[in-house]
Amino acid sequence: MKLTKTIFSLLILLCCLLSNTFAQEILVNVHGRKTQSLNGKWDAIIDQYDQGRKNKIYLNKKPVGKTDFYEYSFDAGLKLNVPSDWNSQLPELKYYEGTVWYAKHFDVPKDHIGRLFIYFAAVSYRCKVYLNGKEIAEHEGGFTPFQVEVTDLVKKTDNFLVLEVNNTRTTDAIPAKSFDWWNYGGITRDVMLVSTPKVYIHDYFIQLDKHRNNQINAVVKIAGSQVNVAVTVELPELKIKQKLVTDQRGIARASISNVKQLQRWSPESPKLYNVRISTAEDMINEMIGFRNLAVKGTGIYLNDKPVFLKSISFHEEIPQRKGRAFSEADAVMLLSEAKALGCNMIRLAHYPQNEYTVRAAEKMGFLLWEETPIWQGIDFENQETRKKAGTMIKEMVMRDKNRCALSFWGMANETQPSKARNEFLKYLIKCTKEIDSTRLITAAFDLVKFDRNRQCFVMDDPFIKELDVVAINKYMGWYHPWPVTPDKAIWDVARNQPLIISEFGAEALYGKTGDADTASSWSEDYQAQLYKDNLEMFKHIPNLRGISPWVLFDFRSPFRFHPTYQDGWNRKGLVSDQGFRKKAWYIIADYYKNIN
Repeated sequence: MKLTKTIFSLLILLCCLLSNTFAQEILVNVHGRKTQSLNGKWDAIIDQYDQGRKNKIYLNKKPVGKTDFYEYSFDAGLKLNVPSDWNSQLPELKYYEGTVWYAKHFDVPKDHIGRLFIYFAAVSYRCKVYLNGKEIAEHEGGFTPFQVEVTDLVKKTDNFLVLEVNNTRTTDAIPAKSFDWWNYGGITRDVMLVSTPKVYIHDYFIQLDKHRNNQINAVVKIAGSQVNVAVTVELPELKIKQKLVTDQRGIARASISNVKQLQRWSPESPKLYNVRISTAEDMINEMIGFRNLAVKGTGIYLNDKPVFLKSISFHEEIPQRKGRAFSEADAVMLLSEAKALGCNMIRLAHYPQNEYTVRAAEKMGFLLWEETPIWQGIDFENQETRKKAGTMIKEMVMRDKNRCALSFWGMANETQPSKARNEFLKYLIKCTKEIDSTRLITAAFDLVKFDRNRQCFVMDDPFIKELDVVAINKYMGWYHPWPVTPDKAIWDVARNQPLIISEFGAEALYGKTGDADTASSWSEDYQAQLYKDNLEMFKHIPNLRGISPWVLFDFRSPFRFHPTYQDGWNRKGLVSDQGFRKKAWYIIADYYKNIN
């Protein structure tokens, strides 16, 4: 019996030790902490046949004797920019799917005391992390952040950090094997060395109460479940200074009532307040906005007033350079075009986009819909895939839960009904609400059909009752011919719930003229007429509370084969890959200008 207990204890200890090799729960607001950038030129090795791990190239061994040699070297070889995708940096890597090894030397800050973490804003798609010859973390998912503590693993100087990065598409991945955008690989977002005190502020969630316009709720978590830690939450502009104390879980809570002269955030007035969270050892400043958001019947209400969502989607891509968007300047470029269009919302399709984009959108006055890439073809029967999806959505919500612009958590896009699908998505909703139960839950469906007996559009998917807002992708005039004229296109979909048309549109090659009634013309004229027809149809959707055309910019996709009109691009953009506005852009801009 004693032997059994001993073995059990050893197994528990082993599991704890092994868990340290996996990425840890992310730090909130890493940009508000003391950081050292690890961006720049990284040494790289292309490992198409996956031989690097077998040869332990992460040890970076050098020959010391006359008979020693190694069939690899990070020195004097390929260098890749970080952050960036590898596909746009070298012609040979344009379509590359496989493994690339990245390596960088770094020193620890001389004034460092406390704890150290290496934070990766995103690596696409899966990676293993090695430090000074030891594997310290692994992560799967190309669009969410992760970190690993390295306090006891670093040297003062010449630390050797290696990432084994692989972007091979697989059926159990998220997104799955086929998806309608470019499979960019690499360290696509910032890498930072983060310094904290020994006892530090790990997490916080500060927002306006969901139902009250004068109550701010605050939850602060201290790392290590430290009990009886004094925490102060301050909003200097509102003359608020609230003192809290952590409980046995290291969590401190407060509801600050009767807040006076609070200006609520809105697209018209995107007001943000400086919030300071501090302990005796740690302090973080954060710009946070406050707003109320709710569904009442078929209406969506922002700050107690009904709002119509004038949205657009875009991919995290700069089409002119054929590469991933990764910088604050990239974010401003994408969002500025949406602002010019007259939008008050962005659907960040189809994955959590860069934190620069999220924060810049909030400052510019955009509501946001953010989703994980549960995009068609997901293996809903696979329990490991479900677990991955839960982790991804938690990482997304953890990163952005303090952004008041975040209004919708998207669960999925274009999935087919089944018991397995339903249970999978219910699990994602549960994962989301365990962290944040205040935002609206949505998902996009492409299941609307025309009922010829009733002469109206209908949808049969009971799962929509799990959602606060129902979203529909419907490409009338492109993938679906009109069964009736647009003025007679009546909808009876998601009755008694607010509905958003989350995708519609058609492909058009910029500058191409042609018959406005012929889809195969691939013309701006056809695209423009299709937009006019769809806007006419939208008048007959009684519970319509917003639209989001697909898509703002032409984007790259190996799905698209036509050599003349597509050439590896999805041409549904209102703006071309060179940045020129198509005729349909002006139709939507006029519509958004004149609708409330």
